[in-house]
Amino acid sequence: MLASIGNDYIDTDAISNIRAVPGPHGIQQDLGGQLSPEAKVYYPGNPGYTTATTRWSAASHPEFLVVVVPATDQDVVVAVKYANKNKIPFLAVNRGHGTSIDMNNLRYGINIYVRNLDNITIAPNGHSAILGGGVYSDQLIQTLALKGKTAATGACTCVGVVGAGLGGGLGRYQGLFGLVADNFLEMTVITASGAIHTVSENRNADLFWAMRGAGHNFGIVTSFEYKINDSIPSWYIATYIYTKEKLEAVFSALNDQNDNSNQPKELTTYTVFAFDPNISAEPVIIVSLWYAGPAASAHPYTLPFLALNPRLTTKNDSIPYPSLADAVGTGINSPICKPGLSVNIFPTGILKFNLSTNRQVYNLYAELVTQHPGFAGSVVQFEAYSMLGIRSVKAESTASSFLARYPPSSSDDDIAPLYGHQFRTLFHNGDTPARSSFQRPLNTYINHAYGDESMEMMYGYEKWRLGKLKKLKREWDPRGAFGWFHPIR
Repeated sequence: MLASIGNDYIDTDAISNIRAVPGPHGIQQDLGGQLSPEAKVYYPGNPGYTTATTRWSAASHPEFLVVVVPATDQDVVVAVKYANKNKIPFLAVNRGHGTSIDMNNLRYGINIYVRNLDNITIAPNGHSAILGGGVYSDQLIQTLALKGKTAATGACTCVGVVGAGLGGGLGRYQGLFGLVADNFLEMTVITASGAIHTVSENRNADLFWAMRGAGHNFGIVTSFEYKINDSIPSWYIATYIYTKEKLEAVFSALNDQNDNSNQPKELTTYTVFAFDPNISAEPVIIVSLWYAGPAASAHPYTLPFLALNPRLTTKNDSIPYPSLADAVGTGINSPICKPGLSVNIFPTGILKFNLSTNRQVYNLYAELVTQHPGFAGSVVQFEAYSMLGIRSVKAESTASSFLARYPPSSSDDDIAPLYGHQFRTLFHNGDTPARSSFQRPLNTYINHAYGDESMEMMYGYEKWRLGKLKKLKREWDPRGAFGWFHPIR
């Protein structure tokens, strides 16, 4: 077995049972005359290669021979067709936030780094914008704000718009505007064959359907038309910190607020168990409320939490939306957006918060942080988004997950899933409705899935849905070229 990136060819049994493929310099020479003048090809040792291959989570590490930085749709076509011809795997990358363990199976591939496809053009009618596939959330928010506009994005603004939307796309605006996926009007998609397709409700409608929720399986989005809306002048934010004895009271208040999935369309709550030795020697409960409107309108929703006498109130402000993410710790300049740590997420969709389950989860989290201090930066997170703006959604109104963040370590790489699956089992077992012996099937959010879940857990248990997705996969990607992020098989 020979793997020498300095040679023109690599011969390795990791690639289709021993076959010769061009090495980095060979790929650069082959593609150089086919790409547009503005496109670039980077190979290991080049700073551009390092930038494009550095991922948010160190636990996610696909390996690439080269990085192709396209400047046009046709550059993506060239890269895909070249990879197909030479039987080289490829992966489209923007901000590098995907954490699926499936990506660790990609070896000796081509990174199609779409970050430079980042144009934003607002339509004359002000109802939509044409965005490049490399646009990320903060970029879109700041650009639209200058024109008095806004749009649905993921809650962490360092994440690409397309990447979130291809897996649904939860976010603060979903009560008003729906999921990120609900706001796609049209896409330009490069499919597995290297063909360019326009997809919308009127053109290639079945592929358009698949792209909005399972899109990582079907193509590379190089541009898209996206709904935009008039901006809301200010958001009210409040953050309350409680110690462990208030746990049941806190989650009872959250359940009341989200009763029967009727959380107000303007309101999002984000609650975590976190370790902060400056406040307590034991994990604390942090409740954040984000309200799209003035403080007076948000007041009825903050009263129940103030009545619980929080240990600390760290935020109580009205701020413009472009500043919101950084203010609440999910912005592009926030620690959560910085790469370098290993991150694994184990999400579970639930109907409501089970108080006794959450106490067990708290105890397990305390055990983890005590016995394995490297996980002190991990959190258990409880996200409750309004469902009122979503056209079609599963019954789950809340999502609970364990987000493991720790310095890269081979030993901790084993501990993360060990505890992650315990957290998930607790949440799932606690999700059975009262006075019912029926155990609801486990559902998970695609964009946060760990990678060992079944297709049913990620894409739904309806036979017609899975059947349609598998049929479309055979039609549009029969060789499984797009198989590195929760693949449909």
